[in-house]
Amino acid sequence: MKFSALLLLWVLLFAVSLGIGQYPVSLEETGKILLGSSADETAKSVVLDIRIPRALLSSLCGGILALSGLALQAVFKNPLVGPHIVGVSTAAAFGGALCIMLGFGSYFIVAFAFFFGLAALFMLYFIAKFVSRSDVFSLILAGIVINGVFAALTSLVQYLADNEDVLPNIIYWLLGSFVRADYDKLIMLAAVSAPCVVALIAMRWRFNLLSLEDGDLKVLGVNIVRLRSVILVICTLLVAAQVSVSGNIGWIGLVVPHVARMIFGSDHLRSMPACFVAGAVLCSLSTTYRAR
Repeated sequence: MKFSALLLLWVLLFAVSLGIGQYPVSLEETGKILLGSSADETAKSVVLDIRIPRALLSSLCGGILALSGLALQAVFKNPLVGPHIVGVSTAAAFGGALCIMLGFGSYFIVAFAFFFGLAALFMLYFIAKFVSRSDVFSLILAGIVINGVFAALTSLVQYLADNEDVLPNIIYWLLGSFVRADYDKLIMLAAVSAPCVVALIAMRWRFNLLSLEDGDLKVLGVNIVRLRSVILVICTLLVAAQVSVSGNIGWIGLVVPHVARMIFGSDHLRSMPACFVAGAVLCSLSTTYRAR
């Protein structure tokens, strides 16, 4: 019942968001546009070409961040962990900022951000292996180091960027926005995220096992290192793809998992699908409020 209500709330927000903006469109006109019976070409262009991709992209990004945050909190057994803790979001943000400074186009920004996000994961495991440990605390410390390094590099890019033209674009992109949402970004993000989201939700029963100590998991025959590695790779792909299309939006991945657990309980069988929808609702609500 709660999940159905949450899903209905997202549908209502999606419908309302199509009519809100600098060019208001009534719900009746929006319905006509979706059914193909509207004669208002301007309204059709606004709704079909701008607001639908923006609404879908913001919802998908919110769901990705929330689901990744919940998964990482389970992996690290720490409720204060978010997608930023492994340095992926910061590394992807650096890649995008570097690309903007070099003057490349939007497709290169997506590619650079995605590449550096994946690079952060390899650095995470390299540092963990270098100290000959792959436990939770080593991964957290390695993530903090990587996050600090790429945050410093991002600051360096901002320092070197041209103050009049380039720096404002970098800052605007780093803040995170869906203003430039389009179907190309939506398709790219959906292609990467769909199998990852399905994989996380399909293995959600395993997340309940992660609350046990590593020694207990070994007794039960669970390969904790492999399970943790698979989850980290999936979350890295999700977060890197999200940052590459919308910039760095970190708070949803930290806050929404707590809200989902408060409402749906700590059982990941229920909380993981609900967390994805809750993230979509919150991000969609924020985007709609911003567009009004």
